[in-house]
Formats: sequence, structure tokens, C-alpha cells
Amino acid sequence: MSDFLKSIIKEVGNEYASLVADGVEAGDVESYIDTGSYIFNALLSGSLHGGLPANKITALAGESATGKTYFLMGIIKNFLDKDSDAGVIYFESESALTKQLIVDRGVDPKRMVIFPVTTVQEFRTQALKVLDSYLLQDEADRKPLFLCLDSLGMLSTTKEVEDTAEGKETRDMTRAQILKAAFRVLTLKLGRAKVPMVVTNHTYDVIGSMFPQKEMGGGSGLKYAASSIIYLSRRKEKVGTEVVGNIIHCKNHKSRLTVENRIVDVRLTYDKGLDRYYGLLDLAEKYNVFKKISTRYELPDGSKQFGKTIMNDPEKYFTEEIMTQLEECAIKEFKYG
Repeated sequence: MSDFLKSIIKEVGNEYASLVADGVEAGDVESYIDTGSYIFNALLSGSLHGGLPANKITALAGESATGKTYFLMGIIKNFLDKDSDAGVIYFESESALTKQLIVDRGVDPKRMVIFPVTTVQEFRTQALKVLDSYLLQDEADRKPLFLCLDSLGMLSTTKEVEDTAEGKETRDMTRAQILKAAFRVLTLKLGRAKVPMVVTNHTYDVIGSMFPQKEMGGGSGLKYAASSIIYLSRRKEKVGTEVVGNIIHCKNHKSRLTVENRIVDVRLTYDKGLDRYYGLLDLAEKYNVFKKISTRYELPDGSKQFGKTIMNDPEKYFTEEIMTQLEECAIKEFKYG
């Protein structure tokens, strides 16, 4: 039967088709991109050492000023730091980025290209050209590549731009369909190229619902295409009266890889970016790796330390043995089954 199935694949000519035994080319996740935060890695992949699926679309959604761009910059920095040959293609629709802002976030400006885009059609065409050029290279010669769109909510359509130029006030009702078509094509291309994409998007309050709910804008295209959708909110992180960064609340709104509706907190500071160890203390407490006794934590060796002491020197307390235990905890907390 397998010979017949292989002959069918050749006859049909579908470049993405394959026997499941040989792997699903555009579906299987063979590797992950470390985000720079252990707990955020676990939220996305079920492993502290995982992260963004290396061939899928991940959406970061939140209201204005929740730190979506800064959060994405932290992930980009870690991606580039991991491999000196890696590069980033950044589609930007908000005209919010400057060279100084990128440099201040610790991102190597020589390995990041910004493509300003106004319409969905521009983004779709240019993203597909990038992926097609990438796929033309021999697989052995391909260097790690990371695509970003910041943000989907600000993209217009060609019709909307033309109508505005002509002074028309009509709303373009085709935008959602155009977005859906764009992501249908991109999803397969990204899977084949093994390139991750992160898309930022806006959320809004659902009017008329019995309970307060957030909804992501832009129609259903990104909702169906994204492997994970993370809703972000934030509170300011202070040292004394000085604001030094933000605590980002990350809710796993949708995921094909991990349990949905899990929430973790990630610390993003202005000077260091994403805090790799933040959030592990909560996981350790929940699964009794560290036992909370009054205002301190009892460690496996019997010593007691304040949480602040542990987080000020995390590498001392989150030893290899502790991290192995926490990896097992992360699998229980975030993985299905």
C-alpha cells in the first residue's frame, strides 16, 4: 500500500505532501526558538528549553501600550544572540521603531531588516518573496531566519487606501477575507521553510457579553493560522519609585501544542530585556520544589531564603538538579496528557 501512496504523491504533484511515517513537512515541529524566558518557553511549548515553534505563526495580542513591541524585541535579541549568522525580517506598519530604540534594546542592527508596509497586500507579497528566496537556497546553506509583523491591526488594504485618496468614507468589507487568504498561503510556506513568524495585534473589549472578554481584531485569518495566540497585559515594575520595566501577564488564549488558558508572568526590564528566570519561583512553589514557609522559601537542602534573594542570584539557586525537576513540573503544568 505504501508504494501506491508514494506513487499517488508523485502523480498529484503536491510539493507539501508526504507519508506521515516520513514526517509532515509543514506540520511537524522539529525545533523551537528560545524566547529568552524559561517560563514563557514552557507556556508556548511545554518545555523550559523549548519556545516558539520554529515553523509556525505565533500571535502576541494586547491593548495599546501593553508592551507588545518591547516584548517582541526581547525575543528578537535572544534569537540573534543565540546564532551569529541569524537574521530578522521585520515588517513594520506603525512607524514606531527607530534605529536608536533597536540598538538600546541590545539588538544587532546589522542583522535586522525593516520593511515598512501599509497594506495587507504589500505585506503578503513581500513576505512571500522573502520566503521564496529563502527556499531557493540549498537547505544546508540556510541560516536561521525570523519573520515579524508589527502590527497586523494597523495594516490597511489597497482598496481602503484608494478610497481614502478619493475622499470616500466607505468601509472596506473585504479586509478580513484578504487577511485570511494571506495567512493561508504563508502558513504552508513558513512550515516548509522552517521559519517562525511572530505577529502582534490589537485586542478590544467585546460589547454585550455577559462577562468581560477580549477579542483580537482583524477577522478570523490569524486566529486559524496561528499555532499559539498569547494575550498580553502588564503592570509597571518599580525599584523604589523608579519604573525599571514591566511585568507582562501572558495568557495562552489558543495553542495547538500546550494547554490553553494557562497564565504566566514574565519580567521585561528596560536595561536587560527579558528576565530568563522570572516565573520559575511560582512554578517551584506550586509543585513543592521550593516550599513556602511564612515569608521565605525552604530549599531542598533545608536552607531558607527570601524570594527576592533567590531572584537576585537565580543561577546559584536554580541549579541543574533543580532545573531538571522544574522541567518535569513544566511538562505537567503546560503539556496535554
